[in-house]
Order: sequence, then C-alpha cells, then structure tokens
Amino acid sequence: MINVTVTGAGGFIGKNLVDRLLREKGVKLKQYRHGDDLSLLHEYLNDTDIIYHLAGVNRPQNKDEFESVNRGLTESIVSYLIDHHKTPKIVFTSSTQAEHNNPYGLSKKAAEDVLKAYNMKTGADVCIYRLPGVFGKWCRPHYNSVVATFCQEISHDKDIEIHDADKMLELVYIDDVIDSFINCLEQKKQEKSFYYTINQTFHTTVGEVAQKLYEIKKVRESLIIPDLSDKLTKYLYTTYLSYLDANNFSYKLPVHEDERGSLVELIKSHQAGQIFISTSRGGVVRGNHYHHTKVEKFCVLKGKAAIKLREIDSEKLINYQVSDQNIEIVDIPPGYTHSIENVTDGEIIVMFWANELFDPDNPDTIYLDVQPNEADEKKG
Repeated sequence: MINVTVTGAGGFIGKNLVDRLLREKGVKLKQYRHGDDLSLLHEYLNDTDIIYHLAGVNRPQNKDEFESVNRGLTESIVSYLIDHHKTPKIVFTSSTQAEHNNPYGLSKKAAEDVLKAYNMKTGADVCIYRLPGVFGKWCRPHYNSVVATFCQEISHDKDIEIHDADKMLELVYIDDVIDSFINCLEQKKQEKSFYYTINQTFHTTVGEVAQKLYEIKKVRESLIIPDLSDKLTKYLYTTYLSYLDANNFSYKLPVHEDERGSLVELIKSHQAGQIFISTSRGGVVRGNHYHHTKVEKFCVLKGKAAIKLREIDSEKLINYQVSDQNIEIVDIPPGYTHSIENVTDGEIIVMFWANELFDPDNPDTIYLDVQPNEADEKKG
C-alpha cells in the first residue's frame, strides 16, 4: 500500500490526478484542498510515502500571496517533514515561468530551492516539473490557461481578445501530465537531476489555437470533423466539448425528404469521408449508379433490404439479402453499379459511409440500371 497526499486536490491538475489515483490499486489517498486547515495537512504528512504538491496560486488578488502560498506552503511542508524525521518523495508542479523574473516565476523558483535543500538535507526524492501551459477538462477559464479561456468564450458565442496572434505557446495535455505523475509512484529518482519533463508537448501560436477552436465550433454546421490524427487538434476538440453547457450537448441536423424517405448527413471528414443515414419506405429502390473512385459501405440498421451489384461490363448480378437480424456491412467497390431495395412493407433505416465528401461539381456518380436482365447470383 502506497500512502499518497495531494495538495491542491480541488484544482485543475489536482482534480484530474485524484480521479486517476482513486482508480489505482494499492493507493491510499489523502486530499488537502484550498481552505483546509494547515493542521490537517500536517496530520496527513505523518503517514505518507509520496506527496503531490500541486497547491499554488497563479493570479492572486494580492501579489504577496505568490510568496506566502507558492513558497510559504512549500516551506511549511518541508519544515514539518524535517522536524518529524519524515522523508516522503515530493512531486512538485513548478512552471516554465520559474525561468523568468516575474513575481509568479520567482515564487515558483523559490519553492524549487526549498525542495532541493530538503533533498540535500534528507536524501528524499524530489521530482520537479516545470510545466508549460497545461490544458484539458476542468481547467479554469480566465485564470492561467488561454486554451480554457478561448474554449469558454467561443463555446458561449463570445468574442475573444487576441493581442498577438503570432505569440508562441508551449502546451501540454492534462492526461499526459497525469500519466507522468502516476509513473512517479514507483519510479526511482533520476540521476543528477531534480527536473522531470512530460514526454509530449505542443508548440503552436495563439492564433493557431483560436483558429482550430473556431473550426471545432463550426462542426455543428459543416459536420466536418477536423483532422484528429493531429494530436493537438484531437486534444483541443476534447477540451472544447468539456466547456459546453449541459443544455447544449445536442444539436439538430438537416433532414432531406422526398417521396422515397429521408436522408440525414451525420459526420464528414476530409481525411475519412462521410457518414449518413437514410430511411426508405416499403418497395423503394435507391441507387442504380456506380462510381469510379468513390467507394461506400452499406449497413442496414432496421428492416430488411436487397443490395444488388453488377460490374458495369458484366451481366452477372450479385444479390445480398441483409437485415437488422444479422448486422453486417456490404462494401461497394468502384466500377460496380449498385442499388438497395426495401423488401418489407415497413420503413428501413440504412447507414452509409463514403470514402470522400460529396462534391456537387464532381459527384463521381454515373447512373446505370443494376438489373438489365433476370440473371441472379445469391450471395449472403
């Protein structure tokens, strides 16, 4: 059993870390939060193997709090440990601002020095993370993260202020931070270094972050999902959604209806094509066309249908009988004219995927009847 104490347990990083620690086997967790009495922290320190010291202030109302909290609380922890002959490992969240001559950075650097002295005096492990801008769910807007502020404002249809779009940002995603912290539970101290780094960081600009977030906001209108193979974009998308109000999780989609039924586009992607669903009334046949480059997948979600295909230079007909009783996907290769027919009296629902977005100027759709004669080869 590892006894763990987390200071700043109610903050952005603390909340994410606590959630993870509560799911770790063999961990007994104690949480020290803003407003708790210092005596409670001292009580926790009597029986702890590792301290995640996350408590700190970024934008206090009084600048003296930089010194009293960022340095002062660290000194209080270290003094108590030394006085009571305790040597737990301490993992400390410092900041890249510790390299700069500003009140916040100076207070973080002072706290680092206190921890280094603790190591020199006791030999206890000290792991210092000079974190860049951390972003992710539960981060407080208008506090210490431009990403959190932009997500909050953009998701609530408010204007954002950009003073320098070209300003460089170094960002790190909260889950990457927590993964590294969890590794510290049993990781031995690095030789000749107090400083630890997160394996994955992102270098971007203020303007690029804003642009990506506006593109994410437009997904509900365009249906075009951004390129999520880019990890920064993926993490920004995840983070953005966490700032939506609970009554704004859903959004309506345009429904295209005619005498055959309806069609609704769901998701589009420049990298992965698009997904849409259709309903068809009894006896309705859709398709009777082929594509040169576009390929599709058909999947019947409700009802029963006959999917027919024929290579355009052949008279051989291929017929797949599909239904919701045995969900399967039928691939539609290029050069095969194809159709799907509702063979029930009720409505069918079909999901389609195409490997490219529909381009009305180049639809790659050539109409050709699938069934020129009665030849029929059963498949499936």
